[in-house]
Amino acid sequence: MRSMTGYGKAQYQTEDWNIIIEMRTVNHRFLDISSQIPNFLLPIENKIKQMIKKHLHRGRVELSIQIQGEQLQQQRMRTNWNLVRQYVEQLKEVQKELNLAGEITIDLVARLPQVMEIEEEDSKMSSHLDSIILEKIAEALKQVEEMRKKEGQNLCIDILNYIRNIENKLKWLGERRNIVIIEYQERIKARMDEYLQDAPIIDQTKLNQDIAVLAEKGDISEELARLHSHINQFASLVHEVGAVGRRLDFIVQEMHRECNTIGSKSNDAGISEQIIHMKSDLEKIKEQIQNIE
Repeated sequence: MRSMTGYGKAQYQTEDWNIIIEMRTVNHRFLDISSQIPNFLLPIENKIKQMIKKHLHRGRVELSIQIQGEQLQQQRMRTNWNLVRQYVEQLKEVQKELNLAGEITIDLVARLPQVMEIEEEDSKMSSHLDSIILEKIAEALKQVEEMRKKEGQNLCIDILNYIRNIENKLKWLGERRNIVIIEYQERIKARMDEYLQDAPIIDQTKLNQDIAVLAEKGDISEELARLHSHINQFASLVHEVGAVGRRLDFIVQEMHRECNTIGSKSNDAGISEQIIHMKSDLEKIKEQIQNIE
């Protein structure tokens, strides 16, 4: 089990340039990768994302690549000759059509939009950076994974403490359930005896069976059994490697549903109090697993 919170940083430096790679991850329902990289690295952006997807399955990933160096990119001036010719031809037509005086000068043409543009082109050195960049991303990614694993272990300890609390309450509920059923049967029998004291003789065996059926309607043994099963599944799942957050969240929802059913079926104050505490523990677990991959 791993957390979705992680951070990693890798750096590569020479006399001519400096590469700084930072990766941050936070919780998110799905895997969402956001990257801030120089334009000349866009051709390998998909390869970078595929690398991340092989190691991370959920969470928002923020990747930043900073590269400093004079030799990485070069600038040059480019003249758009086709556009210049069209400008000149159109200006001559306007001049002729409107009978305008004056000359078409270089100063006029140079000020026209997009006649001359500055282009950045990759130097020979930048073409050799891909392998270095990917290597350093792998280094930062490894740090992220280690941090997510460590954070996941800490979350696991906290969550299992809450699970143990719930198990203790379940044990108490199981013991209390037996007492409550007997008390409920006795209350029903006493009330029935009161109502039927002046009635003709009735079948006592049949009456006892009906009382037992009424008592069973408030029985919570099935819900307790399902809760035990959910807890066992949960405890097993937290020790698995990989993305388990969604499955844990589903189990917690099922446990919460069973607690609601017990609360609605039971009229016992002690059971109701324990259910409130259990639901509180489940809410705390739910908060914790929102950050589990």
